[in-house]
Amino acid sequence: MRLLAAFHAAANPNAIPAPHIEYRAILPMLIVFGVACVGVLVEAFVPRVHRAVTQTVLALAGLVAALVAVVANTGLPRRLVVQSAVAADGPTLFIQGTILALSIGALLLIADRSIGADSDFVAQAADLPGTEQERASVRAGLRQTEVFPLAMFAVAGMMLFPAANDLVLAFVALEVLSLPLYLLAGMARRRRLLSQEAAVKYFLLGAFSSAFFVYGLALVYGYAKSVEYGDIATSLTSSDRGDSLVIVGLALIGISLLFKLSGVPFHWWTPDVYQGAPTPITAFMAAGTKVAAFGALLRVFFVAFGGLAWDWRPVVWGVAIATMVVGAILGVTQTDVKRLLAYSSIAHAGFILTAFAATTRASESSVLFYLVAYGFMNIGAFAIVMLVRDADGEANHLSRWVGLGRRSPLMAGIFALFLLAMAGLPPTSGLWAKVAVFQAAYQGGAGPLVIVGVLASAVTAYYYLRIIVLMFSQEPAVEGPTVVMPGALSAAAIALGVAVTIVLGVVPQTVLDLADKAVPFLR
Repeated sequence: MRLLAAFHAAANPNAIPAPHIEYRAILPMLIVFGVACVGVLVEAFVPRVHRAVTQTVLALAGLVAALVAVVANTGLPRRLVVQSAVAADGPTLFIQGTILALSIGALLLIADRSIGADSDFVAQAADLPGTEQERASVRAGLRQTEVFPLAMFAVAGMMLFPAANDLVLAFVALEVLSLPLYLLAGMARRRRLLSQEAAVKYFLLGAFSSAFFVYGLALVYGYAKSVEYGDIATSLTSSDRGDSLVIVGLALIGISLLFKLSGVPFHWWTPDVYQGAPTPITAFMAAGTKVAAFGALLRVFFVAFGGLAWDWRPVVWGVAIATMVVGAILGVTQTDVKRLLAYSSIAHAGFILTAFAATTRASESSVLFYLVAYGFMNIGAFAIVMLVRDADGEANHLSRWVGLGRRSPLMAGIFALFLLAMAGLPPTSGLWAKVAVFQAAYQGGAGPLVIVGVLASAVTAYYYLRIIVLMFSQEPAVEGPTVVMPGALSAAAIALGVAVTIVLGVVPQTVLDLADKAVPFLR
């Protein structure tokens, strides 16, 4: 083989050498990408009546296999792989493991809608065009199974986004995770107009966000003559040129990243998309996208642009304050539970940004822990929202939740647990998540942000507790909504969320230690 390679090199002196790829380091992402591609083939060749079960088994097996591969890679040395384009370090493994675990929970909700009884879909099938035989085949259980490969492509993009070590690969990952989400947001069957409107808004604003990223990338390349994070960091310390070009480029890239994590003033898409998208997809976006976006934000700002910290830290302070205030105050005015959870998501993004603004090792580990805690409580909360239904589908208006605790004490109690966790009350994971980020911010010199964060937490606690009061302190309406008993897969997702929320509330130290060992980011 060496002789053949030498002969080939001699015969083609201008040939570009093949890159050396350490496949084990990127195996988790390869598994998910591979499963997504196989899912597309399943859509093309497997009979429709068997697609839902096949896609569910394939996707869940792929996510579990990828999670096992992530765990198996924890003992490998930290290094840059694939021609230094991908960082194989502790934060990458921690974030990828978190994304995979959250994706398993979200996929259980999606699968329950796909292979279980769906009264909305069955009712709508009666109005579909075509022969009676075609309508009967729909009623028999044919679902929108293309959601599975789309979700798997999104997961793969989420895993690659925080692992990317150059701006071009980061942009590719951003598009891979975003494009499937634009489609998934418009796949609600019951409220098509609202869902499609949300998808169009998400797509248009996301396209602007991507354009900002590309323009910023071009400006940074013009300054540093490279798109690799390490080279950019080196150019900031060694160049004798002015920093105006790179600062503008960083600002444009930052806009794109803040859009993905719902930072103010780039948050306006969030309530509309959360409300219009199918609830399992909303859960998937709310948990996974935020983890991936914050992972990428940490790597871009700390690794590539750490030398400009004195320039971007004041901006992050302002964005963090605005995000906490807007998420807290506008959440009080909401009457739709999904829009309320959307503004809750915005407020939580602000809480995480308080630690990010500290730019210390403790801030990195506290952000990682917060993402784990928040992701699982979010999956569980949206799973309960999915179960509260009336004749028109999901009953999302808060007036329909009055007395729900007396109709279904168990499900209302579980939802109350997730709300208490979002409020940061014991004995839930939310308490230690907020303690971790606020402590890191205070130790990093961001004391004023902590004060704003505590006040914003008090405001958000009001609208969480308001829902609990509505559910338990008043009599239910005679013709109020019912709580549909979850299927086996949805029940498993809810149980997973409850277990993580309680365990991290009682014994958080294990995950805190894992997060601390994972950092710092490879520089």
